[in-house]
Amino acid sequence: MSAIRPAAPRDAPAITALLDANSASRGGALFGDWSLGTVSGWIASGDLVLVARNGPQLVGVLFTAAKAKASAPPVAAMLRAWPGDTDGYAYGPICIDAAARGHGVFEALNAELAVRMQGRQGILFINEANEPSLRAHARLGMSRVADFVLGQDRFAVFVTRPDRDR
Repeated sequence: MSAIRPAAPRDAPAITALLDANSASRGGALFGDWSLGTVSGWIASGDLVLVARNGPQLVGVLFTAAKAKASAPPVAAMLRAWPGDTDGYAYGPICIDAAARGHGVFEALNAELAVRMQGRQGILFINEANEPSLRAHARLGMSRVADFVLGQDRFAVFVTRPDRDR
C-alpha cells in the first residue's frame, strides 16, 4: 500500500510530471497549468495537497483549496452551481498514475483527506465525458448535487458528504 502524506516542496517536480502525463494535451482528463511554478505555489499556499508514494515513486496526488481562492473558470462556475457548506473546500484535481489505478491509491488518498478535513465538505467537478472518474467518485459515496456548462463541456458537481448549513 502507498504511503500518504502532505506534499512537501521536494515533491513538486514529481507532481508536475504526473499531472503533465495526464493532461488533456496528452490524452488525459486534466486541464490547466501544472507547471513546476504553479505546483510549487499550490504546495506553499498552505492548502492541503496530499501525495501517495509507493517507495520512491509518486503514484497519486490530491489537491484542495479554500473556496475563497477559487479563481479558475471551472472552479468559479462549480461554486456558482453549488456553493456548498460555509466551511467547505474545493476538492481536486486528483490524479493517479496509470499503473497504480485499481490498486487502492484513490481510496487511500480520499480516506486520508477525510481524516484531515474533519468532516468538512469537499466540492468537486467532473467532466461528464470522464466516465471512470464519475464512477470512482460515486463508488466512494460522493453525491452528485448539481451540473454546469462551461464552453462546450458539461460538468457534474459532487460533494464528499451532504450539506450541513448551505
